Amino acid sequence: MEKINVTIDDTRITVEKGTTVLEAARSAGIYIPALCSHPNLPSSRQVKPDSVVYRGEEELKNDDSLTEFEGCQLCLVKIDGVDGLPTSCTTEVSDGMVVQTNTEEIQQKRRENLKIILSEHPNVCLGCDRKEDCDPFRGGIRKAAIITGCEFCPNNNRCELQEIAAYIGVDESSPAYEYNGLPVVKSDPFFERNYNLCIACTRCVRACQAVRGNSAIGLVFQNGKVVVGSTSPTLEASGCQFCGACVDVCPTGALTEWINKWEGDAERRVLTTCPYCGVGCQLELLVKKDRIIGVSPKGGGTVNQGQACVKGKFGIVEYVHHPKRLTFPLIRKNGNFVEATWDEALDLIAERLGSYNSNEVAVISSAKCTNEDNYVAQKFARVVLGTNNVDHCARLCHASTVAGLSQSFGAAAMTNSIDEITNAKCILAIGTNTTDAHPVIGMDVKNASKNGTKLIVANPREIELVQYADLWLQQNPGSDVALLMGMMRVIVDENLHDKDFIEARCENFDAFRDSLKEFDLDRVEEITGIPKDKIVEAARIYATDKPSTLLYAMGITQHTHGTDNVIATANLAMLTGNIGKPSTGVNPLRGQNNVQGACDLGALPNVFTGYQSVENEDIRKKFEDAWGTYLPREAGLTLIELLEAAHKKEIKAIYLIGENPILSDPDARHAKESLETLDFFVVQDIFMSETAELADVVLPSASFAEKDGTFTNTDRRVQRVRKAIEPIGKSKPDWEITCQIAQKMGRKGFDFQDPSQIMDEMSGLTPSYAGISFERLENGGIPWPCPDKDHPGTPILHTEKFTRGKGKFIPLEYRPPAELPDDEYPLLLTTERSRYHFHTGTMTRKVSGLDALVSEGMVEINPKDASALGISDGEMVKVISRRGDVIARAKVTEVSPVKVVTMNFHFAESPTNQLTNPALDPVAKIPEFKVCAVKLEKVQS
Repeated sequence: MEKINVTIDDTRITVEKGTTVLEAARSAGIYIPALCSHPNLPSSRQVKPDSVVYRGEEELKNDDSLTEFEGCQLCLVKIDGVDGLPTSCTTEVSDGMVVQTNTEEIQQKRRENLKIILSEHPNVCLGCDRKEDCDPFRGGIRKAAIITGCEFCPNNNRCELQEIAAYIGVDESSPAYEYNGLPVVKSDPFFERNYNLCIACTRCVRACQAVRGNSAIGLVFQNGKVVVGSTSPTLEASGCQFCGACVDVCPTGALTEWINKWEGDAERRVLTTCPYCGVGCQLELLVKKDRIIGVSPKGGGTVNQGQACVKGKFGIVEYVHHPKRLTFPLIRKNGNFVEATWDEALDLIAERLGSYNSNEVAVISSAKCTNEDNYVAQKFARVVLGTNNVDHCARLCHASTVAGLSQSFGAAAMTNSIDEITNAKCILAIGTNTTDAHPVIGMDVKNASKNGTKLIVANPREIELVQYADLWLQQNPGSDVALLMGMMRVIVDENLHDKDFIEARCENFDAFRDSLKEFDLDRVEEITGIPKDKIVEAARIYATDKPSTLLYAMGITQHTHGTDNVIATANLAMLTGNIGKPSTGVNPLRGQNNVQGACDLGALPNVFTGYQSVENEDIRKKFEDAWGTYLPREAGLTLIELLEAAHKKEIKAIYLIGENPILSDPDARHAKESLETLDFFVVQDIFMSETAELADVVLPSASFAEKDGTFTNTDRRVQRVRKAIEPIGKSKPDWEITCQIAQKMGRKGFDFQDPSQIMDEMSGLTPSYAGISFERLENGGIPWPCPDKDHPGTPILHTEKFTRGKGKFIPLEYRPPAELPDDEYPLLLTTERSRYHFHTGTMTRKVSGLDALVSEGMVEINPKDASALGISDGEMVKVISRRGDVIARAKVTEVSPVKVVTMNFHFAESPTNQLTNPALDPVAKIPEFKVCAVKLEKVQS
């Protein structure tokens, strides 16, 4: 990008060509007042009616006064050689430009323009809940609150209008404000809308539409005026996803969060990583008096670019400070839990765990925990308990990714960075409901589509992304291998494959090509249910509109052939040369905040950190030398195998950290029976989960906001987690608890005083993390592999060669799901995740606003099936499989295809996983959550 020089207020600045004067000034820390511009928004050049969604369409289009929107007119500057005072937000810099931002001429013009804005803004906080404490009300004085700085005003010191008024110098001769009597909407779950405070800057409109790709907020023709408002009578009806982007950019109190309305300024802002999905959004926790009072998404080069989803923005404060947090250890005595001291609990655990043979114990770690927590947990299993029986919830979501991509590429991770998605010419989103499960990435996909990227969506359900797709492939659940192999058959038959790339970079192509003979399009159409002309079209788009990127999630992985599904995605990328280059690749989207890191750091039964095999003698010796002990030689049991062994009383004790298998595991009744069979069971968590209720000892963990560490996000970016507040009650960080148990059991090597020391140890043993330290992460996240302290990290894998040397084409056969509908169970159940909840609801169901938006699990059923069964929308139904039955409310919707019903697993009241099939992928040992046979019955009232 071409660099140019500009001088602003006698400061010489070098910026990229195309930068606005306002952006250049901000980059140098020079303040220019601006109410319509914001760093998280695109340039605030004119906003026209045809660029936004609005109500009152005909009236608005016929309003000539809105042909141009000129903004707040406060960011005026003086440019040498240019007449007048141009707005800095719309003026691009040119080489050698000289700019002044704060002359008396500029300030006088700004004052005139600000008075116009103030004529539409209350002089006092009318309707204020605390007006009896307010001097302007008590004395009848109508001074502007923005001038006086009312200490009770929720926006005092947080209101940009107040800040700008002080900077420009507003006198008391501002035009009198006439109360508009506009509504103050208090029905939304997280914030109130006071339209009397709105100055029509349109920041919220642009945040919603231009950034988030939605249209919940727009320009509304109301009572003869054009104002900002919801594009339907309510935000929910407008399609609002409650991401909070509008609240984050509002410069007045028009949009105010309930939870911190009266808190005033935060004392500290602590940068950390979101504890929800795998995107790894950077958030600032706003802290006052050792309490989190709010969350602000961090912009400026972060993975989320100043954005968050509803959970990251509004779903943290309440659960961290919830009164049901575990705050002290509990020991079961005579069938009841009683409070215990830490020494009592740890002594009991050490005594009991030490009484079993190594093959009778297991550790279940957690993708919700930090890298440091997981490293210590797997080290504890191997060093203290002497077993490789350690696993975590990645077994239930992305074990297929680890198994499949390791075979094809040699590295089991997203090949490219999230930042590159918007620059792809084609996006193939298969088996991913991105806008619900990974909303910030979903935002990127939607915006890429709007900007011309070809979007292919392959999903049995009519998910939101289908609205933006150029092509929707509605495959039968479980037919992904046939679909992808069929596309590859077209690519080879039409000579669209990248022969040079295949010859130079890959192996085993001939055997793979021969396997395509089994996938003629007539057979593929029969298996998938997709018309063959659509398969041809998809193949041509993906192969020719380069660069093409492929996104997938658990719609690909959670099958008995999940490893084959993943291998098929790798075959497709290699076949077209869409790998090892910007905006290409195979990109699994991880479901939890640290699924990638928990795998990286060895919380798996067959590998140490960095996927180093426990069965490799040289690798094992390296770890034995580092840890000073003999280590077990054979791989341990996977998560489902552990529970089955517990059911058979072969595993007698389990130490479980941060997981809830009673709701998350397939055939959940069997999982519960397995845990009830244990001789000794320890659960470590932040809440008393359904699983913790079965424990002999429950230990209180600190939340992510109460400890330091790191998470590794879905694109391999290692990022800091920073302690914002002290642990609640007597809770402790997970790594510290595990270390104390190890010390009670007399083992050395667990005397860490700080998680940075754990990072140093694991980096020394893990080649892909070798150059990563807490010190380096202070400057931002680093994507592995990072082999040394001078290495910048690797955003794109396999650029010159694959991790395994050459990429390996692997022939595949189509295998149907383990259980398909029949006469007795005629419907197919597939599982989904809600945008508003996370995993088993342990955290999100403690958040009142999230629970208000989605308060129960639903059974989504196609109208044709509902009609045939006599089921009406909202009726209670019983869903029955061969493993159990669940009662839930019916939601009749065309989103689910005919003969397919859909449920999520967030709600204990309707535990979906009592229905799902525990049949395993033979390689990855992942259960088949996405397909099982069920029948529905109406519940008689």
